[in-house]
Amino acid sequence: MNYADQSAAAGRHIMPDMTRAMALIGIALVNVGVISYPMMMGFFDGGLRTGADSLALWTVNSFFLLKSYTLFSFMFGVGFAYQMRSAGKVGKAFAPRYWRRISGLLVLGLLHVALLFQGDILIIYAILGSILFLFRNASVKKLMGWGIGVYIVQILFVGLMGGAIYAGNIYAPEDMALEFEKMQAAGVNSHAVYGAGTFAQSMELRLKEWTEVITFGMLMQGFGAFSFFLFGLAAVKFDILANTSAPIWAKFRKYYLPIGVLGSGIGAWILLGGEGIFDPTMMLGMFLIVLFAPFSTAGYLGLIAKWSGGPVTKLKTFIARGGTATLTAYLMQGLLLSLIFNAYGLGLFAQYGAAICIGIALLVALFTIVFASLWRKKFSRGPMEYLLRWWTYFGAK
Repeated sequence: MNYADQSAAAGRHIMPDMTRAMALIGIALVNVGVISYPMMMGFFDGGLRTGADSLALWTVNSFFLLKSYTLFSFMFGVGFAYQMRSAGKVGKAFAPRYWRRISGLLVLGLLHVALLFQGDILIIYAILGSILFLFRNASVKKLMGWGIGVYIVQILFVGLMGGAIYAGNIYAPEDMALEFEKMQAAGVNSHAVYGAGTFAQSMELRLKEWTEVITFGMLMQGFGAFSFFLFGLAAVKFDILANTSAPIWAKFRKYYLPIGVLGSGIGAWILLGGEGIFDPTMMLGMFLIVLFAPFSTAGYLGLIAKWSGGPVTKLKTFIARGGTATLTAYLMQGLLLSLIFNAYGLGLFAQYGAAICIGIALLVALFTIVFASLWRKKFSRGPMEYLLRWWTYFGAK
């Protein structure tokens, strides 16, 4: 069964698959900064060597930082709704299947952290997905209200964190300087381990750094991710994804997109003037990016809806088919980037500036989408999707 026939049989539409593929490309461009350079510093630890490096980082932060993960989070909510519908159609209980799927994501995420990438998102999705289950029967109005409210919490948290850092620099500069020195020391250790250490040493450091990611990452973008879970679930309940010509998509393109891009661009420009997360300038830039990310994300959904509409071309089919195996593509990104930048692979950690690293990430992202699409021409699911599905339905009633 080809992609079109399989999608029709499953009641799928091309827009969600296109969205997953587009989000995955952006995720690679954002993640490479903490794979190719120390996690807490990124390209600010020697990766901005030329004007091209600064331009490349500004571009990624303007158009992809937070926006790619909100798109991916939106699709998690969409997938949640599709799974409920699928269980209902065949008269099976949804809960047992879902909790097995969540536990499978958790295990894959832990393995991803240990073996490949400390910035894994699957563990956070497994945690937040457990909370999403409580909203399975909520109305569209309730989902939208909660989604907006939760994102406001995200904005407030980043704002308060930025204010605390600003106050710390004014009233406790010695303490802030000490924290900055600790961060620099951690960066030196990252260079030693990822740049010249063994796989076992890299694994140990990844697990240690992950303990910071799961707390800091959850607070910095966990609320935002969960809000878009709710928006994705609401979109399916409102039955809007099947109608790519709906007025809301045009509204997103016309109004939300320019607001989001302009605000995020200003935030990314301000962020470039910082030196690390303890710099108030950087936190101001991050605050603006967090503030305007939902507008950009909505605008991107509007653009994807526009592209998804009309005749289904070979290019659209190829990209969308790759979007049906994004778990495989996401984990493959971690594998390839880990092998490229760590000492047990090509050993390119901190060897090149931001522009080259981001270019490498773009090539890796495109390769994974191409691989996923070609794989799906021969098989009904991606390899990791087969594994997760087997675990999800194993023994399910």
